[in-house]
Amino acid sequence: MRVWILLTLSLVCASARADPVRVFVGVPPLQTFVQGVGGRLVEAHSLVQPGQSPHVYEPTPRQVASLGSADLYVGIGIPFEAGQLPRIRAANPGLRVLDARQGIDLRRLEAHDHGHAQDGSAEDRVHRGDAGAARAELADMDPHVWTSPPLGKHIARAIRDALVEIDPANAAEYRANYERLAARLDRLDREIRARLDPLSRRRFMVYHPAWGYFADTYGLVQIPIEKAGKEPGPRSLAALVDQARREGVKVIFVQPQVASKAAEQVAAAIGGRVVVIDPLAADYEASLRRAAREIAEAAGQ
Repeated sequence: MRVWILLTLSLVCASARADPVRVFVGVPPLQTFVQGVGGRLVEAHSLVQPGQSPHVYEPTPRQVASLGSADLYVGIGIPFEAGQLPRIRAANPGLRVLDARQGIDLRRLEAHDHGHAQDGSAEDRVHRGDAGAARAELADMDPHVWTSPPLGKHIARAIRDALVEIDPANAAEYRANYERLAARLDRLDREIRARLDPLSRRRFMVYHPAWGYFADTYGLVQIPIEKAGKEPGPRSLAALVDQARREGVKVIFVQPQVASKAAEQVAAAIGGRVVVIDPLAADYEASLRRAAREIAEAAGQ
């Protein structure tokens, strides 16, 4: 009996990881999800740091080197991933890559609505060597999936499954952590619906169209100022002012990563206000609550 107990203990010790699971993500909200699911069992890092724009970001040589010892990379379709992931995988063949958008009905960025998506995820096509097609789609598809709490649950569930596969000895803890995170996201979703459902004015303006999944989830419409990554010309700006007046828009969201003279001009013309709010904030729940509050207050609710 004693020998059997010792053998059992040795097998348990052998199956348990001595070090935390090293996870890298593209943007801070995904780091929040990884930490929520992984807890004490993971070491999570975001490549894009607060204040940086994922649309022009390139990983530093130090970050690429750090990825050489990572267990998992969680991608979301930000532009650099299509070009960099093949290099990262070459440096770390054992790296597991999770496309957190798998199974999600992706939307197109309003400012880039041209052409049709190809079959399969961009990450799949990178794996097949079709990086050019992947980069083209990533320019079209909206990567800001996390701005919808129900889709945030989908992402968290995918992270849970990946961590369980990497570290099965701690599967029960990952599953319990996920259930707690999912309950918080459900509560956040209910709070936002309660605030936004009564609104009669359901349109808001943004400089960069980062809130599309949030808008779709709650029956809202975002109106982007940016056109193909550029400030609008005088004619487009006048049309935006007319549209905002016609539709009763009183709030314009801008991101701290992007300065927008056009947003200030539109706000001054319509008697509205510019609100700096970060869809990339690590404090995910606070960011979404504030977005809902600002939209409701601008609508007079």
